[in-house]
Amino acid sequence: MISLLVLTAAGCGHRPPAPEPYKAFVVNKGNSTLAVADLAKLRVVASIPVGQQPERVRARPNSHQLYVVSADGRINVVDYPELRVVNTIEVGRSARDLAFSPDGRRAYVLDPVDNQIVFLDCASGRRTETVHVRDPLTGLALTPDGKTLIGASRAANLLVFISAETRKMLGSVEVGKAPGCMVILPNSSKVFVVDMKEDVISAADVSSQQLLSNIEIGTRPTGLVLKPDGGEVFVLSADAATLTIVDAFHDNVEQTFPTGRDPVAGVFRRDSSVLYIANAGDGSVLALDVQNRTVLATVPVGTAPQSLALTPDERFLAVADPGTSSLAILWADPATLSKGRSALITSIPIGADPVDVTIPNWLTK
Repeated sequence: MISLLVLTAAGCGHRPPAPEPYKAFVVNKGNSTLAVADLAKLRVVASIPVGQQPERVRARPNSHQLYVVSADGRINVVDYPELRVVNTIEVGRSARDLAFSPDGRRAYVLDPVDNQIVFLDCASGRRTETVHVRDPLTGLALTPDGKTLIGASRAANLLVFISAETRKMLGSVEVGKAPGCMVILPNSSKVFVVDMKEDVISAADVSSQQLLSNIEIGTRPTGLVLKPDGGEVFVLSADAATLTIVDAFHDNVEQTFPTGRDPVAGVFRRDSSVLYIANAGDGSVLALDVQNRTVLATVPVGTAPQSLALTPDERFLAVADPGTSSLAILWADPATLSKGRSALITSIPIGADPVDVTIPNWLTK
């Protein structure tokens, strides 16, 4: 196996040896493919045709399967390491926001055009139930315990709560204007949602379906990233180019921090030590030392990075950039970043309009 060390770091000091060749799976919305990049050989090894306008790829828990969600209402199920489509599930006229049960046996997906939530049996690869909701939903999330589906209705300014087991409506709560993306605490007790037409994020209690607070953050929120331990919520504000840190237990703002222009996505290391932020407006990735609230590095990666994924050993960061139709590979180790060395290893041409990337916890031999 040719290591990343030999390919990229000869003569630049000693680097740790590369891991086994993880595969990065990248959704290319422009040419309706799932590209597979070998992170040891630093090249695309497969391009798998999927549904029209694919938007997300998710790894099914406890399996070697990926689900590719396309706006045309299809989900393509891809087996790996075989790298082939083994099933196509017709959800409806549209599909978005796929969520798996913790054991990977069931999945839930929103069909916003027909205003329904579709239940899937992953073993058989078929639809089993549909739940129609009164208010049009624009987002869907599942609590970590797998018990409650939460939908966001931007038109009605509501969160709706549905039992994943009984498929019954549990209740709803009015939040701020135009609720968007959501994060849910690891213990499934509380949900946070951005209110995209206010300078506010809202917090609601899951069990009682009651509003807990509207938290003023001073800028229009566009995204949320939850710290792995659930203690803090990091709020992205694209227009203001800021990151607002909110105490998730007391619902108060701790700090506002500058980012690059148009921060659109973030991913944490498992120990919460570093948050990596993709800045679509200036083509960079910012690495934030979470404890010290300092910038470890700002790395140019292209023109409009949109999605991030760490390798399972957290040594490398993959960045999908639709602006350059490429996948950038970065050193992610905090010690390397703090030394001021260039973190960018290379950029791989990946396909037209790459919008999402995932790296399953799978090693080839």
